[in-house]
Amino acid sequence: MDETLKDDIAVIATRMAPQGSMDWQERPSVGAGLENLGNTCFLNAVLQCLTYTPPLTIYLLSGEHSQYCLLPSSCVLCHMQKHVDYVLRPGVTSIVPVDIISVLSYIGQNRFKMDRQEDAHEFLRCTLEAMQLACLPETVLCLSCGRASERFEPFLDVLLDIKAAASITEALENFVKPEQLDARSGFRCRLCGQIAAATKTSTIHWAPEVLTLCLKRFEDSTGVKITKVVHYPSYLDLEPYMSQASEEPVLYKLYAVLVHRGHTCHSGHYYCYIKARDSLWYKMDDSSVTHSDINTALSQEAYLLFYLRLGMKALDIPTALNMVQ
Repeated sequence: MDETLKDDIAVIATRMAPQGSMDWQERPSVGAGLENLGNTCFLNAVLQCLTYTPPLTIYLLSGEHSQYCLLPSSCVLCHMQKHVDYVLRPGVTSIVPVDIISVLSYIGQNRFKMDRQEDAHEFLRCTLEAMQLACLPETVLCLSCGRASERFEPFLDVLLDIKAAASITEALENFVKPEQLDARSGFRCRLCGQIAAATKTSTIHWAPEVLTLCLKRFEDSTGVKITKVVHYPSYLDLEPYMSQASEEPVLYKLYAVLVHRGHTCHSGHYYCYIKARDSLWYKMDDSSVTHSDINTALSQEAYLLFYLRLGMKALDIPTALNMVQ
């Protein structure tokens, strides 16, 4: 682990841990595996990636939220706290993620079922939505009056089209490239009131502590998987894709990779690779937890990529919950 990152995380852990509790740094570097209850690999893989997200885990283990929550029985965040606490207990090798399963009906409004294969990306979005929403600014330039209007659309990660991209950086370049809208699109400029041709540009408005990138691997109509190799780096500079230029790079480091094995979104298996507090990589495949390495983590047909911002300082609680942009 980078010394700067290690020092910053240590500051967060010390600051946010309540008196008398087991500090995050006192927990095992890598925790328990999660039992598959039939078709719950999508849930297991997502939970493992979230468990090894330092800002979230430190906040959860502080117990700060649960002390003041008025609806603990139905609060997803409270149950996530219980789950992380259980997974990272010493001597525990495998658990049933009962704390999350018990509030599954509150995640996505009864969208997810235990007896069928579900999409890990959708489960991630719905789980995070229960905790915090982020926003993406979208700028539309009217070609009639020449003025621009901006609106904020809620989102929880960046969805990248990979059909025309061989790498994440190329996909991000395509993501921020202006899109031409002709008058037939029905766009009405909010400033001049005219239905006109326009250009639409999406950018990343602010640099979150945690960045999640979803590679669009399934065809919309058929669900057939796009199996091409898309290269992704261990370090990522987000600055070229942001709304406003920065004088310095906005650097992120990869810490989790979620993988789908199979041919369609309706079948297959999910697992993940995570970087633990001991700076080692592990493969988390349901109840199995095995050693891995960075080269293996970087050579997968990734579905979800999790990046942690470098150089972060001690976080306040609201910032810790603003996990994904």
